[in-house]
Amino acid sequence: MSRPLDQLEATIAARKSAGDADSSYTAKLLAGGVEKIGKKIVEEAAEVVEAAGEPGEAGREHTIAEAGDVLYHLMVLLAHRDIQLEEVERELARRFGMSGIEEKASRGE
Repeated sequence: MSRPLDQLEATIAARKSAGDADSSYTAKLLAGGVEKIGKKIVEEAAEVVEAAGEPGEAGREHTIAEAGDVLYHLMVLLAHRDIQLEEVERELARRFGMSGIEEKASRGE
């Protein structure tokens, strides 16, 4: 059985191939390009931070739901750029054993 993120990646790829922006929210986002997808990522990121500040179990559940929205929209952006989740996983794996300070220095920041 594949992981939900793998299933989501495959679904987004299928919507990208079909390109039917009239019947698919994902295809509509993809057609809008980086600008449209980016606006959604910024909006959803703000919502996840807001939800994280809510108290109790309801706030926890809301944070989970909003995090799902952020991940979905980020994966749409990756698909738009023809970037596979596996490539991002490799980048994260490359960073293991390296401090955040070292990692930023390796990028010249």
